Formats: sequence, structure tokens, C-alpha cells
Amino acid sequence: MNVMRELRISKVTVNIGVGEGGEKLAKAENLLEKLTEQKPLKTLARSTNPTFGIRKGVPIACKVTLRKEKAEKFLRKALDAVERKLKSTNFDNLGNVSFGIKEHIDIPGVRYDPAVGIFGMDVCLTVERPGYRIKRRKVLQKKISKSHSIAKEEAINFMKEKYNVSVEND
Repeated sequence: MNVMRELRISKVTVNIGVGEGGEKLAKAENLLEKLTEQKPLKTLARSTNPTFGIRKGVPIACKVTLRKEKAEKFLRKALDAVERKLKSTNFDNLGNVSFGIKEHIDIPGVRYDPAVGIFGMDVCLTVERPGYRIKRRKVLQKKISKSHSIAKEEAINFMKEKYNVSVEND
């Protein structure tokens, strides 16, 4: 098989949306740091929404981007939290997979702490092939050709083979 056609995980992004700043966001950051062993980044509100009490530019969530071994390790735990079952709607046409974990205590090895509470999180996984650097580099940036891009079916097969995930059709 051609090594340039092999799929691999580029990154795993874990996001906890709290909807407000302050103490609740600080607890979510501490939890995310414990789970991923990496310092999270605060994300800011893009627009003002008075019904939810959100102002533009105020921190309302936190996220972590994991790569290489850390990404593999966390992804295996996250897939165990959803019992290795995904829906076909979790996959897009560009090789991305996104799924949610309703409660962080579903992750194996995580215990409930009353001081922290319960948080849900979004896990986004980016699958790519070797050669995808050409779309991120600064000099001579180019698009990925149609024949080299990842189809939805390829991403589904990759997840089934590598992570033993069952995919349900909707």
C-alpha cells in the first residue's frame, strides 16, 4: 500500500462550553487539565446575547488541542465513554469526526468530585493523510486535491479498523 494514502490522526480538540466565566469556568479548566495533562485555553464569546447574559469578548468556554501520543491516549478513553458507538452524522466529508460526552464521569478512571460538579464536553478529531502540510504552510500554500482528500466512508472505515468503533446509520 502507498504510504501517502494511509490515514492518521492529526489532532484531537476537547472543548467544554460553560456559558459563563468566573468560578464555573475555572472548575472546567482544572478538570480539562486533569483529564488531558495539558493547560487549556479560554475561548471568548463571538457575539452578545442578552437572553443568556453573554457579552462579546467574555470568556465562556475552554479547549485543549492534543496531538500525537496524548491525542491517541485521550481518544481511546473518550471512545470508551461513548461505548465505542458513533453515528454516521458524527462524520463530515472532510475527514473530521465530532462527538459529545454528556458527563465527564463517563470517562473510565474519572471519579465524581462534588467540588467540581459535572461537565459535558465535545471531542473533535481531525483525520488526515501525509502531505496535508501543503494547506497549512506559509510559503506556496495550496489546496488538497480531490483524490487526496478524505471521504466520509474512508474516515468511517478508519475508525472501525483502528479503534473498533461501531457506526450506526441514521
